[in-house]
Amino acid sequence: MSSITRWDPFRELDELQNRISTLFGRAPVRKEGDKQEALRVAEWAPLVDITEDEKEYTIKAELPDVKKDDVKISVQNDVLSITGERKYEKEEKGKKYHRVERAYGSFSRSFTVPEDADADRVSAEFKDGLLQVHLPKSEKVKPKTVEVKVS
Repeated sequence: MSSITRWDPFRELDELQNRISTLFGRAPVRKEGDKQEALRVAEWAPLVDITEDEKEYTIKAELPDVKKDDVKISVQNDVLSITGERKYEKEEKGKKYHRVERAYGSFSRSFTVPEDADADRVSAEFKDGLLQVHLPKSEKVKPKTVEVKVS
């Protein structure tokens, strides 16, 4: 004997939103009182800011609880990649977890290197959970001002 389930038109929208959130590296959204909420580890990708000034491009990535040795930066075929892993804390005996919303596991972010950047001079620094990747602009591409005398 089968049971009748009440149709919830917003459940499909919630499922779509969760799938899209996962694509962008964010943990799925859960509503308060969600009866199907489970204790689970979500996939993740670090959030980044990319800025530009006259000298360089800078990528800042938030990597809380990630060790410096667990982060790798590479440039290949005009693509800069940041890969790494945030390891899941092992459950301690006597500790009861009610909610785990922070995501753990391997991550990878890739960015196209701009034409005016010098991929051979990439540098990076990692401090207090913030990775800063510096991508200097090429000297040969910088615009020059030439004064023209009119006679």
